Amino acid sequence: MNTAYPDIIAMLQQYFDGLYQSDTRILARVFHPEAHYYCATEGHLLHLDMQQYFPVVDQRPSPASRNETRRDRIISIELAGPVTAFARVECAIANKFFTDFLTLTRLDGRWQIVSKVFHFELMDA
Repeated sequence: MNTAYPDIIAMLQQYFDGLYQSDTRILARVFHPEAHYYCATEGHLLHLDMQQYFPVVDQRPSPASRNETRRDRIISIELAGPVTAFARVECAIANKFFTDFLTLTRLDGRWQIVSKVFHFELMDA
């Protein structure tokens, strides 16, 4: 197994933990400061940088505080060289089930998310 996979998996687990806890301190460790966040599920392009995205996370009740069952998993990880990768992951927050496409780079000795493009579906209550 390529030695990058354990490091990427560990970073993705921090990503899931940050989302589940709505903890931007954790998310700041996995997102590059210049990362971007995109979604077109609702028919228009939502595009945020981290200065816009983190306050959204800070303001929502965490799934952990509502005792939501964790439903996060890594679907795939693809490497495009020693410093570039792509991860497809899934998770749920409140009544939304997310599929995230995460572009990763290895900078400053660690893997970081540089872009998040996602789709969500509403789940039945």
